[in-house]
Amino acid sequence: LKPTTKLMCMVKANSYGTGSFEVANTLQNNGVDFLGVAIADEGKELREAGITVPIIVMNPEQSSYSTVIDYQLEPEIYSLRVLKLFIQKLQEKQISSPYPIHLKMETGMNRLGFHEDDFEELIAILKDNSHVYVRSIFTHLATADMPEEEEYAKYQLERFDNSYAAITTALNIKPIKHALNSPGIVAYGEHQYDMVRLGIGMYGYSEYTDFMEKYLKPVVRFKTVISQISEIEKGETVSYGRRFTAERHTKIATLPVGYADGIRRSLGYGKGKVGINGHLATITGTICMDMMMVDVTDIPCKEGDEVTIFGNSPTLANVTEWLGTIPYEVLTS
Repeated sequence: LKPTTKLMCMVKANSYGTGSFEVANTLQNNGVDFLGVAIADEGKELREAGITVPIIVMNPEQSSYSTVIDYQLEPEIYSLRVLKLFIQKLQEKQISSPYPIHLKMETGMNRLGFHEDDFEELIAILKDNSHVYVRSIFTHLATADMPEEEEYAKYQLERFDNSYAAITTALNIKPIKHALNSPGIVAYGEHQYDMVRLGIGMYGYSEYTDFMEKYLKPVVRFKTVISQISEIEKGETVSYGRRFTAERHTKIATLPVGYADGIRRSLGYGKGKVGINGHLATITGTICMDMMMVDVTDIPCKEGDEVTIFGNSPTLANVTEWLGTIPYEVLTS
């Protein structure tokens, strides 16, 4: 990135499961320009904890506009309906100075955003409006993490360029322009515009592993300990439903974590593994709400030893592969 490019960091969903305030505070101390949250309550919590950086709310519900304004949060505005309702709330609260908003353009994600046929009315509302001012205009790429979909990403960026030009020319303004998320920063750096939005990349993960691995390192580890080690004989079973039957004299370690801690039940029945003293131990039987069992027959270990759910081994990528999902889902759960 160019030194002049602003940085917005995503701390929504409890900073992808790693601690909203802790991560936001670190980012604030390192001088990031904006923080991004999903809903107003996330921003409110950060303000109450002492975070002063500008915070953009990516999907503010109508019922949360008072919270947005009371805590100096900056809303994403994605439709004419939302814009009118937000201006109405500002009038009700008798806010005298123009309030910062961020306009979301729909360019191909087909989730939220203004369409081209909204522009005429959008411009008419914003022209000489004393209640709001446009602090940024942005879009979101649907395929930034898919090299094979480069044409679609470029199509979106071209639509975005045209949308930005149409609105800013008509209003004679030059707000912050941004489109790129973490994979977009790697793949389409020439379109970094005025700002980029960094999310999963902060935690050391990139879809472009071949290229990025030497620059990134994982910063999240999920660890626990062995509560108890039991020995069972051939033919004995483990956990609910007796879905694991020992085929030999077996040592079973019980760990004090389960699906209430986000460890998906489908990792049980021999599918997933955990790291103990440099070895991988297979998860046996059914994962319980707050406990799980692993086979440590051939692993030197004792009660109280540290166990890695994901970290160096197994990695977040390993767990993601076993579950057939994406790292975002593993982290946030």
